[in-house]
Amino acid sequence: MENLRSKATELLLREEYKPSIQAYTQIISLCQTRIAAKNPDGPHLNKLLCLSFSNRAEARARLSDHTLALTDCEEALRIDDSHFKTLVCKGKILLSLNRYGAALCCFNAANLGPQASENSDLVNGFLEKCKRLEFLSRTGAFDISEWVLSGFRGKSPELAEYIGALDIKKSEISGRGLFATKNVESGTLLFVTKAVAVDRAIMPQDSGENAHLVIWKNFVDKVSDAAGKCSGLTNLIWNLSSGEEDEENTMEVPRIGIFRPEEFDTDSCKKKKKVLDMGRLLSILDANSFLEDSISAKVLGKNADYQGVGLWVLASLINHSCEPNVRRLHVGDHVVVHASRDLRAGEELTFAYFDVLSPLSKRREMARSWGFVCGCKRCKFEENLGCKHETREMEILMMGGKGGVDMGGVVYRLEEGMRRWGVRGRGKGYLRGSFWEAYSKVFGSEKVMRKWWRKIPEGEAVVDSVVDAVGSDERVVKVYLEGLKRGGSGGGGGGGGINGVVEMEKAMKLARGVYGKVMKKHALRSFIHFGE
Repeated sequence: MENLRSKATELLLREEYKPSIQAYTQIISLCQTRIAAKNPDGPHLNKLLCLSFSNRAEARARLSDHTLALTDCEEALRIDDSHFKTLVCKGKILLSLNRYGAALCCFNAANLGPQASENSDLVNGFLEKCKRLEFLSRTGAFDISEWVLSGFRGKSPELAEYIGALDIKKSEISGRGLFATKNVESGTLLFVTKAVAVDRAIMPQDSGENAHLVIWKNFVDKVSDAAGKCSGLTNLIWNLSSGEEDEENTMEVPRIGIFRPEEFDTDSCKKKKKVLDMGRLLSILDANSFLEDSISAKVLGKNADYQGVGLWVLASLINHSCEPNVRRLHVGDHVVVHASRDLRAGEELTFAYFDVLSPLSKRREMARSWGFVCGCKRCKFEENLGCKHETREMEILMMGGKGGVDMGGVVYRLEEGMRRWGVRGRGKGYLRGSFWEAYSKVFGSEKVMRKWWRKIPEGEAVVDSVVDAVGSDERVVKVYLEGLKRGGSGGGGGGGGINGVVEMEKAMKLARGVYGKVMKKHALRSFIHFGE
């Protein structure tokens, strides 16, 4: 027994976790057999049994096998409910599962034990971390300003999982969707969730298909491994859509509460574990995983060649629309989702699965590559517009114009066309968004602006209509800021200048629609290079 114990301890210290688990399993079996036989060394065996359960829990936790690790912790605490090492181990596991309240209880209990005084710094550190993350999980008061101002140096900020005023309901778009339960303004944080799994790599532009396949294979293996260790997670993934239209309309609408870590195990794990075969898993990941591109990498602090793919279950319930109202940022393994324009209570949250500042024909092509046909209000409006041949001619001019086409003429023709067609309100924003490439080139050229500025609307009016229709976007914010730098109101002249309070506040609101309210003003201004 002593030789086996020494071997198990050595394996654990050498971080050979699987062999150490096997060794501790043997010790546990021997101890239980001897205790059952009323061995006179019962008290000593009980102590050894408790320590073996605790150390096996530590090894299993290092392999991210949290379900079995927690079971071992419970067995150890059944023998000694004040066992310091087990309480700390259980607290760390619960903390990694974002169950902050339960973790706090473990660390508080450990802090009352006889070994607390000699490990006070360790326990107090965990207590402070739990309290901080529990506060963030409850309030959503995130602030990544210092990290942004440092140029993304060092580790990314520690984020907690958070869910705001949201609910899950049947969607008129497809299957199920997330809905706002109260009015929120642009930039408002809606939820923060951690990835089930993510795989990343530096991918130079000349990377071949094989490099992308390696990332995908590693990602699939990670998801499969995580699901295999937790029946509740398997059930959550199994209930995601595999992309089949008929399936979407019959799938269960889950409670929003099961996505809150404190409720996850008590709900999802009670249900019978689903069978998640590899074929279904691949279909689910193909339909629900998110790519991290160079824009996402900005907030990860990586370079433009950085790419990754991950699965965030709650975020995958958000449907596509060509007039999206939310955006996401990637910070570490968390995805941060916020409103990109003002939202009404009861409105469904929608992402842009592809670039929606594109003409209708291009958006249809991109939607087909995703395996669906978009039927949002914007697509229907443009489809039913009784002048499609004219807009198609303008689109061909815009897409084919490498330098010989006067984009001012394209914009003028579109604006005159909208006047003749009776297009008003949000319809103008839809069409201006579809021809954004032409507008951005006009507002980005002083020469073109001098030629056309009396014949086309001010940049500020165009920016307002596009943001109202499709939400904030980096390219839209850039046009507004460049207009301010020239001394005008977003590209059209006549404003109060870059130092004007109104213009500054408007620029901040547009930027918050892109990056959310997770940065204070000074960090946001630095991030978008405001005023350069």
